[in-house]
Amino acid sequence: MEDNSSHTGHRRRLREKFLRCGADALHDYELVEMLLTFAIPRRDVKPEAKALLKRFGSLQGLLDADPAEVSKVPGVGRASAALVRLVKEIHCRSLARSMKDSDALSSPQAVLNFARTALAGQGSECFLAIFLNAKNRVLDHRIVHEGTIDHAIVYPRRIIEQALAARAAGLILVHNHPSGDPTPSEEDRRLTRSIQDAARPLDIRVLDHIIVGRQGYCSFAEKNLL
Repeated sequence: MEDNSSHTGHRRRLREKFLRCGADALHDYELVEMLLTFAIPRRDVKPEAKALLKRFGSLQGLLDADPAEVSKVPGVGRASAALVRLVKEIHCRSLARSMKDSDALSSPQAVLNFARTALAGQGSECFLAIFLNAKNRVLDHRIVHEGTIDHAIVYPRRIIEQALAARAAGLILVHNHPSGDPTPSEEDRRLTRSIQDAARPLDIRVLDHIIVGRQGYCSFAEKNLL
């Protein structure tokens, strides 16, 4: 019979170290290991933690991973996959609430953090609109289209209709490149101009278009592309 006392003691020491010293005192695999203890009882889960990081490359890669793929790692299962996704969604919702009612121009990092967390790990192209009031404070956000691995058909009229419904005076556009490279394509540039042209007669300003990917991000505003 497997001796569970050593595993119980190890789990307790790991949690106490985390509570006493914080996450910086733990290796990445130890953070994943501690997370798995809440879904997998009474056995050593260090091998599974290391296997997850090897399979998905990093903590961020693990959090961004499809739960179905996470659950396929031997010894992990659906409960652990659900817990990993729960951590990601809690983090994303927290960032969304931090962004809401903030000034998008004086606090652009809050918008960027949310955009990267929400979209950078998506396996297909998603297009998100962030709606601002006249004082550039965030009113709401909405995914306006989900596409394929390399393409999302976005209709400027649909974005403007949703901006009007939100009573927005400004827009920040966000989409992801599943390839990981956030460099804007010529199609990205044309789409941005089309949305600007549709928004201008209604006095709705397009403040930025942010493209996110695993390799970083590109801000049209920072690059003077607007």
